[in-house]
Amino acid sequence: MGCDRNCGLITGAVIGAVLAVFGGILMPVGDMLIEKTIKKEVVLEEGTTAYQNWVKTGTEVYRQFWIFDVQNPQEVVVNSSNIKVKQRGPYTYRVRFLAKENITHDYEDNTVSFVQPNAAIFEPSLSVGTENDTFTVLNLAVAAAPHIYQNAFVQVVLNSLIKKSKSSMFQTRTLRELLWGYKDPFLSLVPYPITTTVGVFFPYNDTADGVYKVFSGRDNINNVAIIDTYKGKRNLSYWPSYCDMINGTDAASFPPFVEKTRLLQFFSSDICRSIYAVFGSEIDLKGIPVYRFVLPAKAFASPVDNPDNHCFCTEKIISKNCTSYGVLDIGKCKEGKPVYISLPHFLHASHDVSEPIEGLNPNEEEHSTFLDVEPITGFTLQFAKRLQVNILVKPAKKIEALKNLKKNYIVPILWLNETGTIGDEKAEMFKSKVTGKIKLLGLVENILLGVGVVMFVAFMISYCACRSKRSGK
Repeated sequence: MGCDRNCGLITGAVIGAVLAVFGGILMPVGDMLIEKTIKKEVVLEEGTTAYQNWVKTGTEVYRQFWIFDVQNPQEVVVNSSNIKVKQRGPYTYRVRFLAKENITHDYEDNTVSFVQPNAAIFEPSLSVGTENDTFTVLNLAVAAAPHIYQNAFVQVVLNSLIKKSKSSMFQTRTLRELLWGYKDPFLSLVPYPITTTVGVFFPYNDTADGVYKVFSGRDNINNVAIIDTYKGKRNLSYWPSYCDMINGTDAASFPPFVEKTRLLQFFSSDICRSIYAVFGSEIDLKGIPVYRFVLPAKAFASPVDNPDNHCFCTEKIISKNCTSYGVLDIGKCKEGKPVYISLPHFLHASHDVSEPIEGLNPNEEEHSTFLDVEPITGFTLQFAKRLQVNILVKPAKKIEALKNLKKNYIVPILWLNETGTIGDEKAEMFKSKVTGKIKLLGLVENILLGVGVVMFVAFMISYCACRSKRSGK
């Protein structure tokens, strides 16, 4: 009887040990299975989870606009006063709902090329007004004319056309005209062929962003979705300037197994450059643990503090000898127009930039950019891209509409918030296919390990107690 009991205790201890060992063995095996599955499913090839969501996003993406309505246009024109603005919005459009086109796989260099069609549909229920709401805003053509044409004689000719068209430094335009284009009366009088339609995002509808070429990740998962070429420009280390390079992905996804220490680099055609985000916090998104990466203030710093931004400082006067920060001159990719990009309300910008503008109220919560990335797959499940479009206006003695200006202005036109969040149905699908399986496997591993350790310890204690009792008799 005692032998049977001892054998039973030993057997139980052995079973516990086996379970513990099996649980320990299952951990690295499970990790290997997860890694193998993820590496397979994030490759941009037909049949994978990543490819299905990459061709056409299942997430509703909206672009909200806030327009800076100028309250004192005459004071500015006559006295060079500070510009008083009042933001009005949001006016919301649904964007990025069309599937990628011209998708071509190159299996020799493991890349995929494509174009992303552009289209915007106004969403009245998510807007404060209609597309016919009017605003007093900077006259885009008048402001840009002396910047593009600096010859004094040419400016005299342009001045006569501006006066003849009854144009001024400011104008009244509808939302639709300001965003998507209007025929400018001043440019319509220019006696040689030029584009006479002007708009902050003209042309947009029925156009395409690209051609992009990205790595599929088929041969190297660390390259998946990283841009190799954009409109003929390549991502090569021998480019003369870091800030002219095309680095990273399009921000829809990143190579898998994202660590908190990683810089997430991505390219945005809206700002004509690559930029990066750093880890900010861990959050729960519809039951899915994600890492929130944020755009740091350093990304918009002056070249003095961030040498990577030196090629965005194109002159010495406006930039205060390249010491101003918070705005980026992107005129080179806007046909020479004096377009400057910043964060909304000049968040993280130097005082000299925002000082001539009244009515701004920058704050981190509303105006910062972030990406919520699921760290195992590298998929971006939620994002908010926030940008402000500004136009540089300088005094121009030969142009009557600008001759009374005594200082330079970087005039805010609008800011936008482009957002997307994984839908409830997609979130449940993601949890069942990815995070749910990982949690289940981890739970099984821990249960086996825990039960095994407990059984082993319990049976060994019982065995020792039994032996002690028997020897004491």
